[in-house]
Amino acid sequence: MAYFNPEEETLDRDGLASLQRRKLGEMLRAVLPGNAFQQRRLGGIEFDPATDPIDRLPFTTRAELQQDQAENPPYGTNLTYPIEQYTRFHQTSGTTGVPLRWLDTTASWDWWKRCWMTIYRAAGITEHDRLLFPFSFGPFIGFWGAFDAAATYGCLCLPGGHMTTTMRLHFMMENDATAICCTPTYALRMGEVAVEEGIDLAASSVRALIVAGEPGGSIPATRERIETAWGARVFDHTGMTEIGPVGFECEEARGGVHLNESEFIVEVIDPRTGKAVSDGALGELVLTNLGRWGSPLFRYRSGDQVRITRDQCACGRWFARMDGGIIGRVDDMFVVRGNNVFPSAVEGVIRRYPEIAEYRMVVVNSGLLRDLRIDIEPAAEVDADRLAAAVRAAVGEELHFTPIVQCVDPGTLPRFELKARRLVREDEIDAPS
Repeated sequence: MAYFNPEEETLDRDGLASLQRRKLGEMLRAVLPGNAFQQRRLGGIEFDPATDPIDRLPFTTRAELQQDQAENPPYGTNLTYPIEQYTRFHQTSGTTGVPLRWLDTTASWDWWKRCWMTIYRAAGITEHDRLLFPFSFGPFIGFWGAFDAAATYGCLCLPGGHMTTTMRLHFMMENDATAICCTPTYALRMGEVAVEEGIDLAASSVRALIVAGEPGGSIPATRERIETAWGARVFDHTGMTEIGPVGFECEEARGGVHLNESEFIVEVIDPRTGKAVSDGALGELVLTNLGRWGSPLFRYRSGDQVRITRDQCACGRWFARMDGGIIGRVDDMFVVRGNNVFPSAVEGVIRRYPEIAEYRMVVVNSGLLRDLRIDIEPAAEVDADRLAAAVRAAVGEELHFTPIVQCVDPGTLPRFELKARRLVREDEIDAPS
């Protein structure tokens, strides 16, 4: 079995609980004396981490963090140490609103890298691997964390910034990359360009893709499409700028994402009531990070919809696993003619059709009700009417509503390197040709 920290990763449920209580107590003692944000929220609460359940502490929300940064610019007050001790600046991607700025001390950044080393080891990555990072480096944290951790781990890191997709593919082949870190969307885009350029990805040295930023890595049809194009194994990963790199997939089990419970406390709640739900029930993921003392979060409401199980995995870990990864975000769900729909569910249907190169979901208001239009871009010459009819029927059968489906010209729909934005309102785009 592949472990980065076997002493902690092989603990049973009781052992993990004891470890979490110890780390939580250590963090509270370190954080509360100097962190104004946490003092305001937790200072008056009688709480013994050794005996009290964590739900005695209040939730933290993104809105609170944004308000704190707006009132105390530029970084807010969730800082445990003097500003001179912080060495890393990052911010969220902004896809869900105003970006959050986030600072880390050297010690907190070392913790972040250790979390990533657990991710790499679980995926079978060793110091002998060569990792390609095919994106331009900006303030978004995920790529920096993955890159720095891989370099510290001993891997040869190949930076693919400021290149076209074609250039990155050749760069990858020339340097015998063995693993790729990217979004699911960009893994598919690289596969699409490889076909156009006559590059045989399956004949490359790449044996693993660690994908993140979107649900696609745990959507069976999307995953199969990536693995077929690359001839390589997909490993899904989840994380957040403000909370840390928490989720990873192991070599031994497919279709479920571990949550690193040696470094995070994991809860799943009913988003309406805030009460815990039973294992296997759909709910909102709530996380407490245990090693990021410079800018900690207690009971952070992620907004991610998940179902978790806590049985021992074939890899030997007792960490909670998200069945199907992140199913969707609470604020991404939309209603179409009385049906609750997650974008990931629509993707799961569309990716079954290899003749579709790209797609977009357009919310259309039709009188009192809301419809969904799906624009699909064929990958090759196909019978457009027949393809549209097949997609319409498949969505209707599986998701219980009938969308409007239309084919658009090749090259019409946008391509993405980072997180794709495929769900839009009709008034946000020009009418398709």
